[in-house]
Amino acid sequence: MRVEQAVGAPAKWIALLVRRVRARFPERPGDDETLLAMLCADRGLARAWREQRLRIVRWFTPTMTMTPRWGVPVWPTTGDVAAGLAHSPGELAWYADRRGWERRVAGPLRHYRYAWAPKKAGGHRMLETPKPRLKELQRRILHRVLDAIPPHPAAVGFRRGRSVRDHAEAHVGAPVILRMDFEDFFLTTRGSRVVRVFRAAGYPSQVAYTLAGLCTNVAPADVRAAPLPADPALLGARNRASARLAGPHLPQGAPTSPALANLCAWRLDLRLAGLARALRLTYTRYADDLAFSGALSPRAADGLAARVAAISAEEGYTVNHRKTRVMRASQRQLLGGIVVNERPNVPRPDYDLLKATLHNCVRHGPSEQNREARSDFRGHLAGRVAWVTFLNPSRGAKLQALLDQIVW
Repeated sequence: MRVEQAVGAPAKWIALLVRRVRARFPERPGDDETLLAMLCADRGLARAWREQRLRIVRWFTPTMTMTPRWGVPVWPTTGDVAAGLAHSPGELAWYADRRGWERRVAGPLRHYRYAWAPKKAGGHRMLETPKPRLKELQRRILHRVLDAIPPHPAAVGFRRGRSVRDHAEAHVGAPVILRMDFEDFFLTTRGSRVVRVFRAAGYPSQVAYTLAGLCTNVAPADVRAAPLPADPALLGARNRASARLAGPHLPQGAPTSPALANLCAWRLDLRLAGLARALRLTYTRYADDLAFSGALSPRAADGLAARVAAISAEEGYTVNHRKTRVMRASQRQLLGGIVVNERPNVPRPDYDLLKATLHNCVRHGPSEQNREARSDFRGHLAGRVAWVTFLNPSRGAKLQALLDQIVW
């Protein structure tokens, strides 16, 4: 028996310990941490260790293996991860920051740059931008690992070949749409959830923790305090955001964060899609924007919103109730900035304003219309026209004709 070989002598307590382990785990535990936690809490082992003054005389090094899923790279050890990402093990450990240096070291040694950016609806969000070498590591993880793992079908954001139009088209012509929004979607995606994603892909525990460390962050104390909001009602959200920054979370600015946020929300999407199916509704999620559509009375919509908020809370997400909207067919139904009453379309005021701007550019020249002093005003207008064309080709053709008449 390996336990006897490890401590150097047979003993009765070993057999008793084995019985307790087998009773606790009829089948092999899913990871080493579960077994380790059980052993650390075992009173019989602690008593034997203390009374018999045991010591380890032989160490057994396990053979690291993994069973990959979804075609992810086979990296059974952290050394394999380092080789696969073209870095030395030491560099990988430094960027993974398992010892929490990021929250303690001075600015030049930090892996991220920090800035608070204002939100359109009020308040601020923390932008955590990884420095170039860490960002390149994260891009490699994104393309080699995360791109291979499929999110739930209801998640249409941050996916290759899908766009906000897919989110909108799923609800076109619905009699009622319930729109809900999460508070600090990335910040509430904790590091433990990210570890579970990599474990689900088949990676051993140490590899999963290393990959999660490369993709998550803990913000230093000196940058966590957000500016005070002008609206006192937003003070609670501001304080919650600052508290969330103190734990491992997905940094807004890392290329891996959108994909990981989708994957970490798999169970949430599963439950909400099941709820929608039971109520004969359609459900999609674009990032932190949730949408349910179908035949809903005002009372049923309120009840659904309460159930969605409860499920979200159980899954670790906080609904921003200030942004919850129930939109009936008799009013403008807007999802992701797209009107969906009859077909995907840009809001009429936005279209009219863009048309007027193009018309004035034709008559008076573009320089007078560039009131925001954009460095590439031509590209800005072309992008806006392309967006209208993407949603409504006939309207887009009219705007494109005006754009082509402008003398630059």
